[in-house]
Amino acid sequence: MKIIFFLVLSFISLESFSQEKDLRFYIEKAQNNSPLLKDLSNQIQSNTIDSLLNRATYRTQVTGNLNANYAPVINGIGYDKAVTNGQTVSGLVGINQKIIGKNIADSQAESFKILKESLVLNKKIALKDLNKVIIDQYITAYGSAEQIVYNQKMIELLNNGANTLKKLTQNSIYKQTDYLIFYSTVKQQELQVLQLKQQYQNDLGLLNYLSGEADTTFVSLVKPDISLKTISSPEKPVFFKQFEVDSLKIVNQSKLIDIAYKPTLALLGDAGYLSSFEYQPYKNFGFSVGLGLSIPIYDGNQRSLQHQKNEQAVATNLAYKNHFNKQYKQQLLILNQKLKQAVETGNQLQSQLQITDALIEADKKLLLSGDAQITDFVIAIGNVITLNNSISQNKINKLLLINEINYWISND
Repeated sequence: MKIIFFLVLSFISLESFSQEKDLRFYIEKAQNNSPLLKDLSNQIQSNTIDSLLNRATYRTQVTGNLNANYAPVINGIGYDKAVTNGQTVSGLVGINQKIIGKNIADSQAESFKILKESLVLNKKIALKDLNKVIIDQYITAYGSAEQIVYNQKMIELLNNGANTLKKLTQNSIYKQTDYLIFYSTVKQQELQVLQLKQQYQNDLGLLNYLSGEADTTFVSLVKPDISLKTISSPEKPVFFKQFEVDSLKIVNQSKLIDIAYKPTLALLGDAGYLSSFEYQPYKNFGFSVGLGLSIPIYDGNQRSLQHQKNEQAVATNLAYKNHFNKQYKQQLLILNQKLKQAVETGNQLQSQLQITDALIEADKKLLLSGDAQITDFVIAIGNVITLNNSISQNKINKLLLINEINYWISND
């Protein structure tokens, strides 16, 4: 029963499906369902929070501490009271304020800014990658749908020819074998349409899969509006910005290395109650202030070694940038060359189609007069079907090439 339903569905014309979906629908679905885009958006927000957390560490830190200690001396055995005072009780509020230079705060703030730029850049590239995949698959699916429409028209043409030939065969103008040869062509074309519809269902299913949707609805696709974009902005494509961000990371890392070897100063203080209960414990309320200074002196030449590592990182980043730049230019040259070839191929196919169409029209007239060679007529029809399918494939190939070029040159 399922097989019968599938076969019936397969022969239903695409025009019978009133529901239409366009490229924007699938792009928006894919973007909304993408866990990678959600992850990168959350990372960008987390980076902002991390920046605020880092800034908070340089604000005054206030802590409350309550301690009670009792060290008994039993039969002369116990801790030395000169050290322990026998017992102590303290309830203190401590204050710690780091004293840093503006350059330290600025360098650390720059680290978070660069990280955010990197995350935003990754999100842009991920969005471009996702859009390209969706557009490619949409073009492929639309191409299958376009071939179905054309091949269905060819079935109508063949059926008309078969009906005419059948009448002429009944009038003994053509042989029964001529009619059977032509009729077998009709059946082959029906099989071709069935296979194209199955291919379209598969292409549509993959499009839904890439969009993150669980949908098997058989819909019509609106013709995609895809044109070759021009570079109107002097701004470099987003792919080059990654090398700039990496370079900024290395420069900032060098600053942080130097900052780590600068002295650090902290203002310390506490206030509260601290008593051993030995003498007038009710008067043991007070406060204390102080400074904490840390000066790096020698760490085995680590600072110099870290700077050497950074110099190697700069050289590596430059090498990758130069290599990518060469590949980028070559990639665009190849893609534009392929696009030019596709245009030339399309023109040649159209010229051949005009000749084949003229031959079929001539064969139609000969068919009515009984002078047509059926095998030649069938070959001509086969040629016109092949040419039109090749033209359709070439159009799809051009759209895919345009999408590929736009992916590399556009920042959208």
